[in-house]
Amino acid sequence: MTHPAVRLADIRDVPLDVAEVVAALDDDASGGLTLFVGRVRDHDAGKGVAGLAYEAHPTALARLVEVCERVATDFEVNAVAAVHRTGDLAIGDIAVIVATASGHRGDAFAASKALIDTLKSEVPIWKHQRFADGTEEWVGLP
Repeated sequence: MTHPAVRLADIRDVPLDVAEVVAALDDDASGGLTLFVGRVRDHDAGKGVAGLAYEAHPTALARLVEVCERVATDFEVNAVAAVHRTGDLAIGDIAVIVATASGHRGDAFAASKALIDTLKSEVPIWKHQRFADGTEEWVGLP
């Protein structure tokens, strides 16, 4: 991580911690910290979800860092963080946490939205959903 505002960018196979992300963005100059927590829900496209697993391409962490650096450059933010989970997750588990801190809330909201949207579209992490009816699907494959 070369941009000083990128405080935390990681992909982990262990439970994610909101408090760790908030602490990483501690900054006296920031009046606003916007946090997004993505959790595993019990349904998708009208079907019940029994569980899922995330898999990351070997380049995923480098791509995640690039996305964080781009957001740090493109928005008026003092701090950026993003962590994504891999492995098997249950309903209610945290899959992703992104956060930004800035002098003003509007900048933090805009940056956090861009961060999660860009992460989802550009970082090669794929979701394997298992449905309650026994079917399954992969989401996000190239």
